[in-house]
Amino acid sequence: MTGAENETGLAAGDGLMLIDGELRGAAGGGTFGVVHPGSEEVVGWASDGGVGDAKRAVGAARRAFDETGWARDVEFRYHCLIQLAEALERQKEWLRRVLVTEVGCPVSVTRSQIDEPIDEVRHWAEYGRRFEYVADNGVHETPMGPALRKIYYEPTGVVGAITPWNVPFYLNIAETVPALMAGNTVVLKPAQLTPWSGTELGRIVAEETDIPAGVFNVVTSDANEVGAALSADPRVDMITFTGSTATGRAILAAASATVKKTLLELGGKSAHIVLDDADLSAALPMAALMACVMSGQSCILPSRILLPRKHYEEGLGILAASMANFPVGDPWTPGIMQGPQISRTQREKVLGLIRAGIDSGARVVTGGGTPENLPVGYYVQPTLLADVDPDSRVAQEEIFGPVLTVTPYDTEDEAVAIANNSIYGLSGEVSGADTDRALAVARRMRTGNVTINGRSHFGIGSPFGGIKQSGLGRRNGDEGFKEYLESKTVGMPV
Repeated sequence: MTGAENETGLAAGDGLMLIDGELRGAAGGGTFGVVHPGSEEVVGWASDGGVGDAKRAVGAARRAFDETGWARDVEFRYHCLIQLAEALERQKEWLRRVLVTEVGCPVSVTRSQIDEPIDEVRHWAEYGRRFEYVADNGVHETPMGPALRKIYYEPTGVVGAITPWNVPFYLNIAETVPALMAGNTVVLKPAQLTPWSGTELGRIVAEETDIPAGVFNVVTSDANEVGAALSADPRVDMITFTGSTATGRAILAAASATVKKTLLELGGKSAHIVLDDADLSAALPMAALMACVMSGQSCILPSRILLPRKHYEEGLGILAASMANFPVGDPWTPGIMQGPQISRTQREKVLGLIRAGIDSGARVVTGGGTPENLPVGYYVQPTLLADVDPDSRVAQEEIFGPVLTVTPYDTEDEAVAIANNSIYGLSGEVSGADTDRALAVARRMRTGNVTINGRSHFGIGSPFGGIKQSGLGRRNGDEGFKEYLESKTVGMPV
């Protein structure tokens, strides 16, 4: 991007791709518009790359992996990623501006999406530098005599990273930096709706680091064919993807012909079990906050609130008061906590699911439509739906909007059964005064991650991922770094 601004003060720029060390437009010369969700205006352009551009990027990544020392030189990788972290730090206010412009994320809540990911670059550089790439597996008896076995952790190869639009800068970092530090080369394909968070990362890599040509590539496109081409290309050794379960299934199918390694973080429909001894005044306002921040566009959002029947109306009152007064508006305004949905299509999906909930018997406690005071922008009111049938569409489909559904339960067993009544298993939450009891309930939830009494499960040092149709593999922690490595066991004479 050039750093130019249009008359509304929103960032606009070139959106050039990075292929084999060169910042360039699409081979066909095409571009597509980037829309600011708060104004519904096209505020700039990005390169509309095609399958040919993706193939060139893959070829560059393949050559860089096979013919340079990147995969073998840990100290050089460390040097380059520290350079990257320092460059991102210098440009973080510009990156923040880019993020708010293309996502509509309120500037008040961008720390977790800009500052913390930059810290993660440093984390992975340090982690990868001290990682033990050779492990002694001990001496083992064999028919040919004692064998000393060692495990060598080696980079997987070329990684195709396909990222979503909800937290684009963070996920561009999370899906590429550990892969790079592990010794892989990368082709990043950002989401169509948020290309700039990817192209700006590519620009900074090209202009401010010593990362060799071909090691890191960025291809943007307004079509789905580029992601499909990455998934099917036999020169790509691994696909890492965050997004919908439907797209994850398509990626698995495309990757199956080459039995490609896949790391998938897919959809979620997380439940929050509020136990009968919980402090409602502590647990429920935070539940409302989580539903509205980021406009509900979070895969780990505990959007299904399960309340004990004897506290049902009290709990609904607390939730309603929190959501009715939640600050919604222009994402550039300090103090605003909920901005617009990412697009008109996404807003219509959210509103459609609210209507489906009402049609299935749910009661609107607050919200349910669009804010009258925000006629421009893809805004949705914070919405609380009560009396939700756990088998209904609104209770089963991922909404990705500022919507909480509330269902009463009579027994702890019933609450666990409702929570587990989902094809998803990404995250969950339990609130209760007795931590041991809450932990016992959390252990019964069929999900990859659980928060108890607000103590979040999510962090760079802890593995994160889902079960069932919420994905394959783990990010973060030791497990997350090893996802980008292959283990090779070698036996040799003692």
